[in-house]
Formats: sequence, C-alpha cells, structure tokens
Amino acid sequence: MSKVTAEMVKELREKTGAGMLDCKKALEANCGDFEKSINYLRQKGMAQAAQKATRVAKEGVIYSYIHPGEKLGVLLELNCETDFVARTDDFKSLAKDVAMQIAATNPVVVSRSDLKPESLEQEKNIYRSQALNEGKPEKIVEKIIEGKIEKYYQEVCLLEQAFVKDQDRTVQERVNETVAKLGENIVVKRFVRFRLGE
Repeated sequence: MSKVTAEMVKELREKTGAGMLDCKKALEANCGDFEKSINYLRQKGMAQAAQKATRVAKEGVIYSYIHPGEKLGVLLELNCETDFVARTDDFKSLAKDVAMQIAATNPVVVSRSDLKPESLEQEKNIYRSQALNEGKPEKIVEKIIEGKIEKYYQEVCLLEQAFVKDQDRTVQERVNETVAKLGENIVVKRFVRFRLGE
C-alpha cells in the first residue's frame, strides 16, 4: 500500500475541489490511486447530494450571462437553502458555469421530468419509424428506441448533458460537487436563453 502524502492530498484537492480531509480519506481508501479516489469522491458527492435533495431551497440568485459579442444571453435561477451560501464564490462559480453551459448547448428543459409526455411520444414515434424503415426486426425496435431516448435526454435535458468544461462528467455531477462542498441543497430552477433575432 502506498503512503498518502500531503502532496497527493493537495493534488487531489486541486483536481476535485473536495475538502482536505475528504481527499485524504479517499486516497487512503483507494491505496493512493488517483482515478479511484476521484470516483470515490464523486460517489460521495452524489450520496450527499441525494440526502440533501429533499431540503427546501428558496434562496439563491438570478444570474445573467451575456456571451462575448452581446448576441447571446442567459438568465438562470439557481436556488440554495440560505442567503449566506448564495453569496459564496463557489455558488456564484456554479451559477456562471451552468449559465455558460446553457449558452453553449441550448438545452430545452432542466431535467427529464420537465419534458412534456406528448413531445416524448413524438420522439419515440420518429425513432420507431426510422428503425422499421431500416428493416430492423420488431423485437429489437423497442431496445433501439430506449437507447435513442437516453441519448435524447442527454441532448435536451440540462442536468444530463456532458459538462462543457469537463466532458467526463454531467452538469448534475458538477452541481453535486458544489452541494457536497457547501453542504446545502442546490436546485437549478429555470432558465431562459436569448439569441438576437430568434
């Protein structure tokens, strides 16, 4: 087992933004393996976020982002539990990251539960017709539709999109990291994306 050094803890902290003690525990639990430690911290963040998800988040910010060139802008409502957390640099940094994500990827909704059932049915019908027109057997058509719907969620649902600054994680994972760091429930409430002339 490799010894966990202060340098290793520092490096993991810089990579993940997690607390010193959490980084030390992660490295110790994973025998100094960086990749395993990062996954360990992500899972811990997810677990903490899930525990906090039921708590009421009524504070927060309305964040505005104007893309360079002033032809594209985003208004985002990001909620947390206390005004104190809403004023922290970590919370503001998350608001900026999420707003820039919206500007870059043009999601349709925050999460899959916000999608209208009829638009989902319409997508499924399109995929079904495509698969049948390609001569796919009826028995595998449903599997194909399932796979394509998952991809559709990743395109149109903000929280399921690959995070533009780090394609290895989703926007939800980026939010969860801040939840774990700040210790409060954080909710992406709503957004509007404006493009000049649209």
